[in-house]
Amino acid sequence: MNQGTYPLAASMINQINRLDQISNNLANINTNGFKQEGTSETTFNYYLQRAQEQNIAPTKINEVTNNIPKIDSKFINTEMGPIAMTGNVLDFALNNPDTFFKVQNQNGDIAYTRDGAFKNLDNFLVDSNGNNVLNANNEPIVIDANTASQVGVVKISYENLEKIGDNTYLAKNATGIETFENNDNLIVSGAIEKSNVNSVSAMVELIDANRRFEQAQKAVKTIDDLNSAMIEKIGSNTK
Repeated sequence: MNQGTYPLAASMINQINRLDQISNNLANINTNGFKQEGTSETTFNYYLQRAQEQNIAPTKINEVTNNIPKIDSKFINTEMGPIAMTGNVLDFALNNPDTFFKVQNQNGDIAYTRDGAFKNLDNFLVDSNGNNVLNANNEPIVIDANTASQVGVVKISYENLEKIGDNTYLAKNATGIETFENNDNLIVSGAIEKSNVNSVSAMVELIDANRRFEQAQKAVKTIDDLNSAMIEKIGSNTK
């Protein structure tokens, strides 16, 4: 295979991953508390260098392959989405970008979310999936006149979170969680935080990823056509 096709094929794979990620962002533009995701790109050489720093001795293939572009990592845009006033007494929004509500999922695990569009289920406060919203002591909240003051709020770094849904997370390390005894000045009642996805910039990114894919695809086709022409010419000269 022509070595020029390796970086082009890798670029096409990267753009497919970008298209999936951007499409997911756009699909969640109306998901309360959703944080858009992005990707960063580097070269294969970067991974070789990182391995060498860990006293591993990987073998370099060649100059072309070693510079193949690769998706380095995914990251979360932690900026707060706009706060929309709803007037619903069971809707809550968080004032700070690194704070979360606590819910107990169906597996019994404590999960974290910024989606404060809560509901009344058999007089218990639950999220949109029917999971119990928890207070500061990790207990389900019974709806009464003081429901707002019971809602538990915690502070967690996004680096300590693992995404398990469109807007729900699990903690990687329980020791990195700060629990507030009360939620004074931490929440806004009768409001929800909307998605932080910017539809205009997301569409621009989508078009860019699609164009980059098409450019790499055309380049691979050009290389293939040149190889075919060369083979035909060599074949005709040997007759």
